Amino acid sequence: MKTRWYKDAVVYQIYPRSFCDSDGDGIGDLRGIISKLDYIKELGVNAVWLSPIYKSPNDDNGYDISNYRDIMDEFGTMEDFNEMLKGMHDRGIKLIMDLVANHTSDEHEWFVRSRASKDNPYRDYYIWRKGRGKNGKKPPNNWTSRFGGSAWEYDDTTGEWYLHLFSKKQPDLNWENPAVRKEIADICNFWMDKGVDGFRCDVITYISKEEGLPNGKFNPIMCGDEHFVLGPKYHEYIHELNKNSWSKYDSYTVGESTGITYEKAPECIDEKREELDTIFGFEHMCTDMYMEVIPHKFRLPRFTKVLTKWQNLPSGCWNTLFLENHDQPRSLGRFTGDYGDKRYEAATMLAVAMQMQKGTPFVYQGQEIGMINCKFRDEDYLDVMARQVFAIAGKIPFGKAIARACLAKRARDHARTPMQWSACENAGFTTGKPWMMLNPSYKTINVEADKNAGDKSIFAFYKKLHAFRIGNDVIKCGDYRQIDGGNKDVFAYIRSYEGKTLAVICNFKNKQVNFPIPAEVSRGKLVLGNYKDSRIGQPLRPYEAAVYEIGK
Repeated sequence: MKTRWYKDAVVYQIYPRSFCDSDGDGIGDLRGIISKLDYIKELGVNAVWLSPIYKSPNDDNGYDISNYRDIMDEFGTMEDFNEMLKGMHDRGIKLIMDLVANHTSDEHEWFVRSRASKDNPYRDYYIWRKGRGKNGKKPPNNWTSRFGGSAWEYDDTTGEWYLHLFSKKQPDLNWENPAVRKEIADICNFWMDKGVDGFRCDVITYISKEEGLPNGKFNPIMCGDEHFVLGPKYHEYIHELNKNSWSKYDSYTVGESTGITYEKAPECIDEKREELDTIFGFEHMCTDMYMEVIPHKFRLPRFTKVLTKWQNLPSGCWNTLFLENHDQPRSLGRFTGDYGDKRYEAATMLAVAMQMQKGTPFVYQGQEIGMINCKFRDEDYLDVMARQVFAIAGKIPFGKAIARACLAKRARDHARTPMQWSACENAGFTTGKPWMMLNPSYKTINVEADKNAGDKSIFAFYKKLHAFRIGNDVIKCGDYRQIDGGNKDVFAYIRSYEGKTLAVICNFKNKQVNFPIPAEVSRGKLVLGNYKDSRIGQPLRPYEAAVYEIGK
């Protein structure tokens, strides 16, 4: 039943809480999304990835699920969901839901029953262990939460500890239990029977833990990864889930692939393995960080080397293309340096650089109008990770200053400020008080202003780019070859397929750059660019991006 429609799709990610509020409570909702379906259609995308909308107490903004078969009260009802899904499908837009299956909320009925006693049927749905030490009051091992601190929480009811690789309100499910695996397959089938077209699988690489849960190697930040990232039964579990659910539908699955390198990717996404269709590879997002946390200077050759590596995945594997999502800061500034008054040029250049590659592009809400990072005070950070970082940093000399510097560039909150629809009060996002602070930039950066910006409309450029990309076999199927991979200023590459060739040239700097053009692409017709008069061989202007069709 697989048509692999995702190979010719552009996916738009919606973070519901921050997208559009229809009822004035300050929180985005499903009816808000319904009101913007024509906007999404106009953008030219043909799929939407929706961050979690399930019932949740919102310790981690919906990634702590208390009921997989119901809608969060703040977001609406199942009737609203059905209307939204129909509205998408009527417009030719597929819907990808977020599958959070490594953990649940501690308020999920399964966990409520699991913690009630040691001998109830749900005890083995989660990972419980006795503590170490004389009174069992020390954690069972030295694993740390991805949000900081121990990955174990002591529970007085039964005197044992439960594992949580994220917040203590997100206990890890025990995938060793066949009943848990069946529950997850049934949940997937429930939503796909409704017409949902696939899933983005949250931290899916963590589902298998090494037997015995041994101590991890010393790591001052994250300890234990080697015992649960792509654990011993990961492939067995995913293949089983694919067989019992995903393979029965014309679905698309993309895994959040923490720990999966380029070298490991084929064993996870090759079509012959019947596991995930694609993954989000994060290696390119780590090229400007130490230990995946501490920012350092962006260097283009390091970045393009990783992108080029992933462009050469073996046959049978498919790539994803992204720079932003709900867990990443905004890309402007991060990958472009100081763009000054060249925000349009910088934003559209990044779009060309990524979307002309082979793979499925993902555009995060607000990216299509060039939204930027926000300046937060300590108390403005709402994300559970940021709050935990500050709590831990406060116990270390100069810790808060270091945390402040890191979060200013890397906090997940940057991506979660409300969508900027207009310069009106509350950015046109809500008539009430927004659930989190608005980025003050909404006065000048908003959908209404951008769509009225004529030749400088980032939205209009994205629309043009998507129209050029979708259905273009050279982009979908063509070979990829980078030009001058060591260049510190320019990312350039060739796409070729069945006698047709495209040359893509992108200047990542806010300055004029001379870029030597190989003889093979010295003549070509401009088919897409963020400067109207681009010519092969002329000096590249600040953030100039151009795509040329090269004749034989």
